[in-house]
Amino acid sequence: MKKTVLTVSSANMDLNMRVNEAPLKGQTILGDSYSYVPGGKGANSAITLAKLGAHSVLCAALGNDANGTALKKVYNGFGIDTSCILTVNDYPTGLAAVTVEADGANRIAVFSGANSMLTPEHAVSSIKASSPDAVFCQFEIPFETVRAVSEYCHENSVPLFIDAGPADPSLPIEKLAPVFVFSPNETETELFTGISPSDEESCIQAVNRLSERVKARYYVIKLGSRGAGVYDNGNFTVIPTYDVKVVDTTAAGDSFTAALTLEYIRTEDILHSCRYGNAVASVAVSRPGAGESVPDSKELEDFLHKNGITL
Repeated sequence: MKKTVLTVSSANMDLNMRVNEAPLKGQTILGDSYSYVPGGKGANSAITLAKLGAHSVLCAALGNDANGTALKKVYNGFGIDTSCILTVNDYPTGLAAVTVEADGANRIAVFSGANSMLTPEHAVSSIKASSPDAVFCQFEIPFETVRAVSEYCHENSVPLFIDAGPADPSLPIEKLAPVFVFSPNETETELFTGISPSDEESCIQAVNRLSERVKARYYVIKLGSRGAGVYDNGNFTVIPTYDVKVVDTTAAGDSFTAALTLEYIRTEDILHSCRYGNAVASVAVSRPGAGESVPDSKELEDFLHKNGITL
């Protein structure tokens, strides 16, 4: 039977522009191409979960506008349960301007729009309505909503996985109730702790600092091309990534943590789940776009077989 994962997070329309290199301040450059694609950390994650075989439920806020209508149609096409999506009249659908450089690196500016109207009450009612096996959150929505979700999940023994991006050093993350997995990337780790996780020693120092602010069963630091570092009751393990040609890193972190979430509630094996997440993210970064770059289960199986990878 499919596992149900509720994603409580953001949904945007992305304006993707491919450029040779990012412009300097005050500089105008000519791009290679542009496209409008579904984006937002939450929607990317919900799409990942649906493509990998979960019953994926998305709790997000969209504007009552053309972008909102188009995005909801896309989500339905992926098989996402959209019954918990909130439509608001006074704010437009969130928009992200994404520049993707020749080496696959991206720079993103986000206008939150309707995402700022995702309330704690709506999020908690969505958990009650969907009865998920796990809840997945990010910080691209109001912090009070994430805090309310953490409290409800803790009180009702629902595993909560937090992808800790985007990071703001002023976020009072110590107000979160204990969570199951807390997963920042390298930049987010440094913003929350003041420590750059450049090697194993600094990773452990950073996790120790994180644990003073956020209580979690596992801490998983996304280390970019180095893979992921897993901290489990004093043990730190680096799970290396897989060698692919990087085209676009836009959905790398979102797809990794969403895939980890699903595989953990299937297997209850954190190291295996991180290897699974690394494989999903490796395929995603080898293709352009956000949610649409994520592999489905068959594409992932083909990638593993072709590369002789055993998870």
